[in-house]
Amino acid sequence: MTKNFSHKQPYPLGAHLEGGGVRFSFVSRAESCGILLYDRQTGRLSEKIPFAREDRIGNVYCRAIGDIDTKARTYLFYEDECLVPDIRGRVFPKRVPYGKERTAEDMKAGFLAEGFDWEEDCFPRIPYHLSIAYCLHVRGFTKHASSGVEHKGTFAGIMEKIPYLKEIGITTLELQPAYEFTEIPLKEECLRKNPQNLIYAMAAGETDRPAVKKLNYWGYKKGYYYAPKAAYAASDDAAGEFRELVKALHRNGMELVMQFYFPKEIKNSEILDILCFWVLEYHVDGFHLLGEDLPMDMLAGDDVLADTKLWYYGFNTDNIYEWNEHPKYPHLAEYNDAWYIDMRKFLKGDGNMLGAVLYHMRHIPQKAGAIHYLSNYFGFTLADLVSYDYKHNEANGEENRDGSDYNCSWNCGDEGATRRRSIRALRLKQMKNAMCLILLSQSTPLIFMGDEFGNSQKGNNNPYCQDNTVTWLDWRGIERYAGLHAFWKMLVGFRQRNPILRPEKELRLMDTLCCGYPDMSYHGKYAWRPETEGYYRHAGIMLCGKYAPASKDADGDFLYIAMNMHWENRSLALPKLPKGMKWELAFSTEPESLRKEDADEQSDTLLRQVPPRSIAMYVAKDAGKN
Repeated sequence: MTKNFSHKQPYPLGAHLEGGGVRFSFVSRAESCGILLYDRQTGRLSEKIPFAREDRIGNVYCRAIGDIDTKARTYLFYEDECLVPDIRGRVFPKRVPYGKERTAEDMKAGFLAEGFDWEEDCFPRIPYHLSIAYCLHVRGFTKHASSGVEHKGTFAGIMEKIPYLKEIGITTLELQPAYEFTEIPLKEECLRKNPQNLIYAMAAGETDRPAVKKLNYWGYKKGYYYAPKAAYAASDDAAGEFRELVKALHRNGMELVMQFYFPKEIKNSEILDILCFWVLEYHVDGFHLLGEDLPMDMLAGDDVLADTKLWYYGFNTDNIYEWNEHPKYPHLAEYNDAWYIDMRKFLKGDGNMLGAVLYHMRHIPQKAGAIHYLSNYFGFTLADLVSYDYKHNEANGEENRDGSDYNCSWNCGDEGATRRRSIRALRLKQMKNAMCLILLSQSTPLIFMGDEFGNSQKGNNNPYCQDNTVTWLDWRGIERYAGLHAFWKMLVGFRQRNPILRPEKELRLMDTLCCGYPDMSYHGKYAWRPETEGYYRHAGIMLCGKYAPASKDADGDFLYIAMNMHWENRSLALPKLPKGMKWELAFSTEPESLRKEDADEQSDTLLRQVPPRSIAMYVAKDAGKN
């Protein structure tokens, strides 16, 4: 028989170990409610403990109970005749196969084990200008048979892929929701709680009852925010496996950022508690927060989260910092679609985009970072961006009405898969162009899993319910697109070697060092004279390496990015270099077999013909060396 102890203490909510017992706090407006204790091994009910009137403070019932063997017990709350899982549960021990419908009894909560050995784990705290981020779905990343890992679709599977992630230059992993959520609503929810929030595929002519409930593969819904998702674990200990993943990433100098979706019903104070919990209990490095009207000023100013990365649509840094205050470790970062939309338009050759593109490629907020991406979990993958004009979401069962119609994509002349070599070659070049835009821009680059080797979702731009090969990453793409994969790794290496491509602060387009060259400058057909009118789709960008930390590995003191998204050749002028230096081509997205080195030597410039829909990088070399 359990024993009550101590006085009432409503916070924190949920169930917490305290003084040799457990303190339970439960929010309820029901006439009758309480705690149900179960034997963890057999699942049988061992004790029912009703809350009494004197246990109530406001809408919170709280009771501390001693003599509970937390290793042998699980629990649920109840309201009247209904079972209620603890939404603040730390562990949900019962292993239910992914995608299987669960009952409330399947959601019995356990107690988080103490004493995990973090060894000498520490937070990497990688600054934004040194970060390259990679967004992935835990299950989809390694579930495909081609992944080659032992523990497919799990946190352990990600651990097995850490060497690969390091090979392609990734510093920061962003996980789609990896806290506990029900892929299919609980049966009790279907009958009682909030059927208006369920997603059903209605059978034809059967409007009186739901037919097939769709899988919520992504997890953007109200969740059990304090527990790692059990179905994403290869072992029976999801919490321990998640901690091992974080520890392994940190040991390799990498970070973990988690996505959290909060609907409006989640209170601001609860959001803060959740984030602090994951930092303290799981050593998480950051959060990408999703939801409307979240308390970002409060979160950004919290002392516990002061060096935890926080990503959101935007921040009002004037409210967060004093006018002359500059954060020692900028941890906030804008994560919005402005870069994504404008760069997609530029890539496919739209007019009136050049000014916006040049701005995006240099922009870094004054007191925060910025995350830029050309594809993400939503919308087309990079390969589909250059293969489809229209979304193809028929498999979602909504008659292709779901998902955005605004994709800013171009199929390069044929919709979907094609055998035409010219189109396939153009698509490959366009993907390389996209990689250049991502890695040669000066804020923090992010790619979605598999974009580095041309992974496709078959034109589905909203695969929220697809737990199959549409969303499972097909690792055979590394061989199919070996050239693209190698190009990505080459670009990452080039970015890492040249600090001027990743400055800490936005470049000023001025010669502040009085060295004869500004930190960044723009050029057109004539040096120092950019052409940004609406009908231009080409520009040259010169970067002076003297404005970046010295690097013995830098490819040159000057870099020149020649971009031409027009469908015809265009001329760009490369400015005259200091005496004894010359321009050399470092790489180009134009195939070497088609490249023409047409050059017009002039007294003060070198005029280059830039092939259509291509990007090239020139570096300054010693003229006396071959």
